[in-house]
Amino acid sequence: MFTQICSLVLVALLWGCTNPILKKNSTKIVDIKSSSQIENFYLEVKYLFTNLSYMIPFIVNQLGSVMYFIALQNIDISLALPVANSLTFVFTAIVGWILGEELPKTNVILGILMIFTGTALCTYAKQLNAN
Repeated sequence: MFTQICSLVLVALLWGCTNPILKKNSTKIVDIKSSSQIENFYLEVKYLFTNLSYMIPFIVNQLGSVMYFIALQNIDISLALPVANSLTFVFTAIVGWILGEELPKTNVILGILMIFTGTALCTYAKQLNAN
């Protein structure tokens, strides 16, 4: 059970750490303008696929998705879903702050503490039911 929880935390870490990096490294896509929508779409896709500062975090993010899919084979979805998704929010807020986004407000910090508490309670309850 411990390794399964660790794998979900790693998934959340991969997703959460890459979200703000993807946001930051894709901001110049709005500057792409073209006369036709098809050409504009092509230029946007080309921009993303040729931008290594976007593609590397994107690949890491997708690696997290593959790991999540693998983890779902060994862990109950009623635990996997809240652990991975809620901790993703926590890691996104922390990494966003590190990258220069505004400091999380008090209600966000309180929410992070509640997420940690809820995740711990969910994990503990599943552990009790498993034994």
